[in-house]
Amino acid sequence: MAVEYGLKLPLVYNTGGYDSPESLALLDGVVDIYMPDMKYSDPDIAMRMSRIKDYPQVNKAAVREMHRQVGDLILDTNGIAQRGLLVRHLVLPEGHAGSEEIFRFLAEEISTNTYLNVMPQYRPAFRARKFPPFDRPLKREEYLAALKLAEKVGLKRLDSRNR
Repeated sequence: MAVEYGLKLPLVYNTGGYDSPESLALLDGVVDIYMPDMKYSDPDIAMRMSRIKDYPQVNKAAVREMHRQVGDLILDTNGIAQRGLLVRHLVLPEGHAGSEEIFRFLAEEISTNTYLNVMPQYRPAFRARKFPPFDRPLKREEYLAALKLAEKVGLKRLDSRNR
């Protein structure tokens, strides 16, 4: 209804990336910008951290569908996102997020032009202090290594605000 009354802002769907095909089908043609997380590539880590063993499988299928619907991220002349996919990935200590596998998936199965925000802001919270290596903040070297992995697999559009 808002579009019928003149809404011209892009609609953004911010998600943890664990979306069903049914919910994404309902959003087809409505959402302009998908902004999913890609948290883990390893089902055991996903189970340990989020209690969702099938997160990697569901997440990849969701990201495929989101990209099918909106394509690569398009920015206007002012650098404002208009339409497309913007993926966020939080780097975890000791590579536990499986960054390389996630980056390889994006480069090989989605697009080397995928806009990727590699995030360095992991901080232990709640009960994380009981589960090494999640009991410490991310080291700068771990973040920089993740950026190199993204570049190594051919991803071209890395968000540079955190560098």
